[in-house]
Amino acid sequence: MARRPELAALPVALLAPDEIRRLWQVSPLGRHAGVRPGMTVSQAIGLCPALKLCEPDPVHYDEQCARLLTALARVSPVIEPTELGRVFVGMDGLEGLYGEPEQVIAAITDAVRHLAGASEAQDPLAPFPGRTPYAAPRMGWGRGKFVAWVAASRAKPGGTVGVRSGEEREFLSTQPLATLPLDPDTHRRMRQLGLKTLGHVAALPEEALVAQFGRAGRRLWRLAAGRIAEPVRGRIAPEPITAALTFFSPVGERELLVHALGQLIERALRDPRRVGWRVQVVRARAELEHGASWLVAVTLKDPSASREHLMAPLTAQLERSPPAGAVERLVVEFTAFAPGTAELQLFARDANAAARAGRRRALQSAAREIKLRLKRSLLSHVIEVQPWSRLPERRYALIDFEP
Repeated sequence: MARRPELAALPVALLAPDEIRRLWQVSPLGRHAGVRPGMTVSQAIGLCPALKLCEPDPVHYDEQCARLLTALARVSPVIEPTELGRVFVGMDGLEGLYGEPEQVIAAITDAVRHLAGASEAQDPLAPFPGRTPYAAPRMGWGRGKFVAWVAASRAKPGGTVGVRSGEEREFLSTQPLATLPLDPDTHRRMRQLGLKTLGHVAALPEEALVAQFGRAGRRLWRLAAGRIAEPVRGRIAPEPITAALTFFSPVGERELLVHALGQLIERALRDPRRVGWRVQVVRARAELEHGASWLVAVTLKDPSASREHLMAPLTAQLERSPPAGAVERLVVEFTAFAPGTAELQLFARDANAAARAGRRRALQSAAREIKLRLKRSLLSHVIEVQPWSRLPERRYALIDFEP
């Protein structure tokens, strides 16, 4: 909708990137007509004949999500993306920089709005202010990821809902049962028991839910009662290895695309940064005719440095959900890695040294930022002064960390 404002007055649905015959996102007008995500195209058209279907552009969504994560990382070093459009930001320890939670939220809001302004300045839709995907984010804060997510889902576009420590159970008690991460069978059984809200679930004895649903029941009860506060786990942003190919004329033949994928994987495997490491996550993306795109990502259960092992899942994905048009540019990316065998690691010392140097530079940059903001260094370095002493207080000393 942000890229095609002429659709704002129409019921619109976005097709799923992986299942072309199902809906992924639905506009408010479409929902008002009874159309829901996950429906087949025939079901949706039957409910709303005027429904406008749009092809997905996963590469564009991925790029916008990456820009959002970069903006949020300027506020907090702990960022955990879980799915497209949902990101958790760790707020622990930010009080010294920003103050109360409301002030941390204000800093996040400023970062997102600055990103929205920059996008509008660079986007051809600049005459339509406020239409970028960052213009009206829903934000929520609370103790633990579940409470924060529920709070954000209850916020209005551009608004914030906060839940202070100790108020989690009261806030969650009025939320509908579907807020819990339930499979369809568990949801049906709970509805049959007369449980409609999280307050109904939390009012039961914990052991009663365990008797009905086992270990999952204990987790569901603790979520409903606000007893679980899962911390935000920061992501490790790897430096991807990329290989790209631009075709002289758009290519639609499946055999040519498979051959090109194989060539790109071979080129990426020869990258010196890959020496000593096996690939765990591989992505293939394509720019299609008329501005569309295609994207698939595969996480290997057993990391590999073999062309055949990397090709097999990508080929299967290509067969299952092929590009919706002719391909103009094809890209293969290795985005996550696992250590190789002992023999391979003998040749990876340079890569390890480069990684350590990169972490050292990041630490120095963070230390300088803290000292700049707080006017003094709050980081200390442990050094050994009396290694023969039995008392830890004498054996080690703390000195200011100087980047």
